[in-house]
Amino acid sequence: MQRKPIFDAIRRLLRRGLRQAEVAELDAAIDAAEGGATAPRSISPSAIALIKRFEGCARVRPCGLIEAYPDPGTGGAPWTIGWGATGPGIGPGTVWTQAQCDARLVADLARHAAEVAEALGDAPTTQSQFDALVSFHYNTGAIARATLTRRHKAGDYAGAAAEFARWKHAGGRVMRGLVRRRAAEAALYRAGRVAGVTFV
Repeated sequence: MQRKPIFDAIRRLLRRGLRQAEVAELDAAIDAAEGGATAPRSISPSAIALIKRFEGCARVRPCGLIEAYPDPGTGGAPWTIGWGATGPGIGPGTVWTQAQCDARLVADLARHAAEVAEALGDAPTTQSQFDALVSFHYNTGAIARATLTRRHKAGDYAGAAAEFARWKHAGGRVMRGLVRRRAAEAALYRAGRVAGVTFV
């Protein structure tokens, strides 16, 4: 269904632009009326590209193998390899092939998407919001405890979007990379599905 004509008509009736929260609420209502799921269950290709852009696949050796590196905030744990993979068995001296890095990303994204879907329950969620929340959770592991999750579930989409910026510290320091990532995630979260909508 083309949603833009609906939103244009609503703007004309209200004689003003639509707020972000109003757009998200209308999107959710249209989804429900169409009988679709209230929340996506998997991450989109554009969100995978966003995650790859910020995670990078760093520390490639001249031979093509990829080695683990320490957390930039702590200078140590958690050690990371490939597209942001952490966990048991990853530490100084860990080396993977590109295929191992790519396979781990697929598995990790599926797990993180499932955890986000579980945390959101039946809260109305657009694909863009879901994608932003999966990127956030992939980087922080905090979807179950974050205030932004509670705000999203309460329908406070503007408040949830503002929460992304709070997650910019690592090792007690503000990290420029995290500031940029949170801004990109917040922008994705705000994007919604309706083209041409101006938020006020």
